[in-house]
Order: sequence, then C-alpha cells, then structure tokens
Amino acid sequence: MKPVAVVPAAGIGIRLRPQTHTIPKALLNVAGKPILAHILDALVERGIERIVVVTGYRGDRVREYLADRYRSGIEVVEQKQRLGLGHAIHTTAHAVPSGPALIVLGDTIVEPEWNDFLGGEQAVLGVKEVEDPRRFGVVEVTDGRVVRVVEKPSEPKSRLAIVGIYYFPDIAPLHASLAGMIEDGRRTKGEFQLTDALQALLDGGASMRVSRVAGWFDCGKRETLLETNRHLLNQLPQASPVPGVTLVPPVFIAPTAKIEAAVVGPHVSIADGAVVREAIVRDSIINEGAAVSQILLTGSVVGENAVIRGAFERISVGDSCEVDLSGSQD
Repeated sequence: MKPVAVVPAAGIGIRLRPQTHTIPKALLNVAGKPILAHILDALVERGIERIVVVTGYRGDRVREYLADRYRSGIEVVEQKQRLGLGHAIHTTAHAVPSGPALIVLGDTIVEPEWNDFLGGEQAVLGVKEVEDPRRFGVVEVTDGRVVRVVEKPSEPKSRLAIVGIYYFPDIAPLHASLAGMIEDGRRTKGEFQLTDALQALLDGGASMRVSRVAGWFDCGKRETLLETNRHLLNQLPQASPVPGVTLVPPVFIAPTAKIEAAVVGPHVSIADGAVVREAIVRDSIINEGAAVSQILLTGSVVGENAVIRGAFERISVGDSCEVDLSGSQD
C-alpha cells in the first residue's frame, strides 16, 4: 500500500517579498509551474493516490489552484495559526490519523531515491551534507541509525541537514508525540518544531534511518528560487521557435505568453499571459500577466501583473572613455 502524502504549504515566504505579499510561496512559478505543482506532480507520478495539503497564508489561492488543476486525490487542511512545522503536521491528525505516511515540504523541491520513501518498516529522513548546517535541522547518525535530531544547532556535530522529506511506516506515534509537545507548550525558537517531536520518538526507542538526497532546492529566497528555475529548465525539452525572437535555451514559454522582438534566455521562465517585447531577458522568472519591455533583465523575478519598462540608450563613446549608465553616483 502506498503511503498517504502530507504536504505542508502554509508558509508566508518573508524572504521572497514583495512577490509573496500577494501570492503564497508555494505558488511561486519555477520552470513553467508553481513550486507546489512540481511537488504534487512528482507524487502523483509515483502512484500516490491521496495527498493532504496544509494551507495557511493566502490559503484561498492554494485551494483555487488545486481545485483547478487536480480533479481528485487532493485534500486541503487549514493551519489557522502559524505555530511551526510540527503544528502544521499536527493539524492533519484527523485526516491522516494512522498508517504509512510521506511528508514532503511544499516549498522545497527534492530529488530523492523515491523507493526509500514509499514503503518499508522503518522511518526514513531525507538528508544532504551541507557546508553550514547551523541553518537547518541536523541529523546525527551512529551505525546507520539516527540517534539525534537538532533544530539549527549553534555547534552542529553533523553536517547532515534534513531536506524536507520524511517517511513513517505508521504516522500515529508522530501525531502522539506532536500532541504531547503542543499540550505541554514545548517550543524551540518560538515554534513547535517537527525535529523536537522526532527526537522524542527517538528517546522512546523509535528506529529511524537516513536516505541521502541527490538534489535539494530550497526555494526560500530569490537566489535559490532562480537556482531551482535553472536546474529544472535544464531538464525540459527545448522551447519551440518564436518568429522574430532569439531563444537561448533552456527556456520555458507558456502557451499564452507573447514574445516580440526579444532575446530570451538562457534560463528564463515566462508564464501564461506575460508579455515580453523589445527586451533582453536572461536568468529570470516572469510570472503570469507581467509585461516587460525595452529593458535588459537578468537575475530577476517579476511578479504577477507587474509592468517593467526601460529605455535602451544611444551613445557615442570616444577612445578610452568610461561610461556608467547604472544611475549610481559616487
């Protein structure tokens, strides 16, 4: 029996403002579709028949998107208070009280060894070795078994960071651990942490192992969002030619986007309804309904229905001159 998938997607995305002032982080576009759609599509492709999505900030937008794109198999649970990842998962206790479960964070794209997370008698935590583990939940392993889980340790004893994918042969003990932690008011860094509930399970004798994840893309800020966009675009088929437009692959252009007299790419994603005219765009994400014209755009994220206009310059430059058109002043 395939596990039920629980996908927490209630985050605000403070580091991605201003885009997330109006759209939840999970619905930000990368490589042609929202982050959440990449995650859900991967689950569906692996035969997961039931997925429970936890919404919070701008949850109405997530509900509308899910209802429009997915006709069945998706359920929505609301996290009414933003009290941390552990609390978000706790809100699904009535929907998924027991049985095998897979938890995948709704704002992080991972490329795991999927078979490690689709069955088995032992809990599995997805991990990746990182240079600075102090920013993450960290796993300590002895003789192949997880012995300790710590949230953002100041002096980490391991470089194995938790990457946001977990498997439990029975989720009931995790729910019990979370319920006890919330009832007692035990918070870390102001929130009910999943890592604390996992450590309580380990202290009670639970057995867990790790599975190393090859690809891990945390879409929590503009730089990592663009990195994810670049990685996923490299996996897509080349876009069809557009008359009068120079495409430098890889690029994604949605069917209803309009591109005229432009140079697009590499690593550009242009969503439905967007317009790019007389512009050079590279390493950027142009969201739905945005309009970009007469500008060179690079390393940028343009929000929904935003309008970006520039002006190409005409100059005559003599020998050994230095011209600064950036607008900055010394």
